[in-house]
Amino acid sequence: MSSSPTLSFDGGCTCRGVRYRLTSAPLFVHCCHCRWCQRESGASFALNALIEASRVQLLHGEPDVVDTPSNSGTGQRISRCPVCRVALWSNYGGSGDRVRFIRVGTLDEPDRMPPDVHIFTASKQPWVLLSPDTPAVTEYYKASELWPAESLARRAALASPPAQA
Repeated sequence: MSSSPTLSFDGGCTCRGVRYRLTSAPLFVHCCHCRWCQRESGASFALNALIEASRVQLLHGEPDVVDTPSNSGTGQRISRCPVCRVALWSNYGGSGDRVRFIRVGTLDEPDRMPPDVHIFTASKQPWVLLSPDTPAVTEYYKASELWPAESLARRAALASPPAQA
């Protein structure tokens, strides 16, 4: 998926109290099958699009940020609609506020964002069948082995200090 400046994705919560726009394609899309994501989502997996926070525009409303524990021990901050409580995205301790893990199901057109990788498949529900066309790993992976060059460059830019004027 190209990160063309004209490419955007809109989404929001169920009650439409919070609306947002992704101003480019994500860095990468994870389909996580870990037990933690299963419990948190109440489903068989969580589908998250990783994208720079600077590429997420709030169009309407303001989410509540809820600090919750995570399997890594570094915690996560879940941004939820203050009315319907739908989780819109998370920020994980390792990435801080720079990267948002957008809940793909909150996009208006979630089918535009299929997974780039299935992770933690060791705890995948046995009746979930994975496409042989999408990489799948038992636990986690190295971004340098799966992410496109453009996404790796964008991630590197996040780690670089801003230029001095």
